[in-house]
Amino acid sequence: MAWKALMQRLLLLLLTGLLSRTSGAFIGVDIGTEISDLPAASGMIVILNLHQITNVRLFDANVHMLTALQNSSIEVNVGVTNEEFLGIGQSAAVAAPWVNKNVAAYLPQTNITAIAVGSEFLSTIPHAAPVLVPAMNNLHKALIATNLNFQVKVLTPQSMDVISRAFPPSTAAFNSTWNTTIYQLLQFLKNSNSYYMLNAYPYYGYTSEGGIFPLDYARFKPLSPAKQIVDPNTLLHYDSMFEAMVDATYYSMAALNFPGIPVVVTETGWPWFGGASEPYASVANVETFNNYLIQRVLNNSGTPNQPHIPLNTYIHELYNEDLQRGPISEKNRGVFFSNGSAVYSLVLSTTSQISENGSGVFCVARCRLWTVAEWS
Repeated sequence: MAWKALMQRLLLLLLTGLLSRTSGAFIGVDIGTEISDLPAASGMIVILNLHQITNVRLFDANVHMLTALQNSSIEVNVGVTNEEFLGIGQSAAVAAPWVNKNVAAYLPQTNITAIAVGSEFLSTIPHAAPVLVPAMNNLHKALIATNLNFQVKVLTPQSMDVISRAFPPSTAAFNSTWNTTIYQLLQFLKNSNSYYMLNAYPYYGYTSEGGIFPLDYARFKPLSPAKQIVDPNTLLHYDSMFEAMVDATYYSMAALNFPGIPVVVTETGWPWFGGASEPYASVANVETFNNYLIQRVLNNSGTPNQPHIPLNTYIHELYNEDLQRGPISEKNRGVFFSNGSAVYSLVLSTTSQISENGSGVFCVARCRLWTVAEWS
């Protein structure tokens, strides 16, 4: 039985590798659960399958979601919460049962391909930074013990706040406060052939900079060559703040002598509604940002600095999370309301027209258009 299970896992690993090499860049979606009227996990899976979403990120090891995702072939990024990983970082004896319970128990039926350790840990709990890489190492060792280390990556998402100078991208550098931890993290990612998880929000970049850059640059609307932002050192042209953020991360890693680690954007998006002090949180802006983002990602070209590395990206998020703390905009980022109706039009296709006043269509990954009426 052990040999049969091992062969199943090796076959799944082979198929996963073949798909990743042939399918090009992907658009995934984050699934948060801070919702007062949380939809059933089975209903979420219906939406994911209906719209051919191939990659999801969970913020914890939600048993209902992991069970519902069985036999779906959807690649799953499962999260270790900030509270959990403190214990995991302090003891390998905590990491092993976590992996057995939340990863090994679901494979191969649930296609778990990554463990995300914490969420923007360095910028939210900076005093615990020394625990981050030990936690990742402990989880990696637990995966080795279960013969899952080649199938499941151990990663950690970080915000743009860990980069002290993001523009121009060519001079970007990590905040020196975290140099030791960042260096250890990058060494771990290199040794394990993993990628860097980046949470990149041009919405915050635009609103925090007080209008230094054009709104269209932030919301991904194509600019004429004369209006594109140019890096004065490389003369590379940037059509969007999103691409500049990703390249700032590549340059920051290169500055620490880690030039070859791919970046995957594990959170991005734009709120569709906000409070009185959040005028740029609107349906028009989120439609523009997400639809042009999708077109950009699915054309399989990378950033100006890394044109051959796909811009794999997760949109934040599937549902509005009304229980989220913070400003009103934090509660209004979802593509769907909890009842399954679409908040705004979103077309995940490389050939469809994009309109700020769409007709309520939603389609994923080079498929036909689906109207809300077909699945509501």
